[in-house]
Amino acid sequence: MPEHLSEQKLSELVSRAKSVRKNIIKMITEAKSGHPGGSLSAADILVTLYFAEMKVDPHRPADAERDRFVLCKGHAAPVLYATLAEKGFFGHDELSTLRKIDSRLQGHPSMKDTPGVDMSTGSLGQGLSAANGMALAARLDGKNYRVYALLGDGELEEGQVWEAAMFAAHYKLDNLTAFVDFNGLQIDGPVSEIMSPLPIPEKWRAFGWHVIEIDGHDYQQIYGAIQAAKTVKGKPTMVVAKTVKGRGVACMENVCDWHGKAPTAEECSNMLEELG
Repeated sequence: MPEHLSEQKLSELVSRAKSVRKNIIKMITEAKSGHPGGSLSAADILVTLYFAEMKVDPHRPADAERDRFVLCKGHAAPVLYATLAEKGFFGHDELSTLRKIDSRLQGHPSMKDTPGVDMSTGSLGQGLSAANGMALAARLDGKNYRVYALLGDGELEEGQVWEAAMFAAHYKLDNLTAFVDFNGLQIDGPVSEIMSPLPIPEKWRAFGWHVIEIDGHDYQQIYGAIQAAKTVKGKPTMVVAKTVKGRGVACMENVCDWHGKAPTAEECSNMLEELG
């Protein structure tokens, strides 16, 4: 694959991300609950993965050769659902069922119910361990698929994350690329004040990972990091992506209160107008 996105592909990603962000706002408003801030901050990363890199087929969601994605911060399920709908795993109309009884789109992703979801997540700290298992299984089974994972920066306060970090480095899982959605905020405030995981890049390097630092809203940088990770041998790669919580909606950006609050109908209308 090329190291840089073409202008045509870049334009597509911008359009896809706008659609994903609008659907995040609409579905959380309809549900009257959910987590918009961290879903919006991760949108550009997921859109780049699903529309510029990952080998996935909506018509064959269980293909043994597919690339895998684990949303470790499972409360950001709206960004995953909106991206999967954009990719064609299910219809956009189903997004309005978020968090409703009998919906396939619950508050945290379920691999049992939802096409395209590779791992049930929500208990913070556990997702990377699951991604490790997938990556090691690929090696043992002689498969060429790659595994991608997205962690929250607040999630790095969980001890199991660092056990998983040691495991991945020890087993030299170079088919694993993880991202930290480093937006600096968690539900109670700045991560630096709650239980600081800083400095994040240095910690991952100390645990034996190859580390790449990027702007998590720059598609060229996201794509370039993904391509660079594929050239790394003998160690997993962590992409520390500096992001803005609530990205794309001015009143939400860098505001902790929007971690887990749904917009009102009026707020939703204004936000959608802002997003275009």
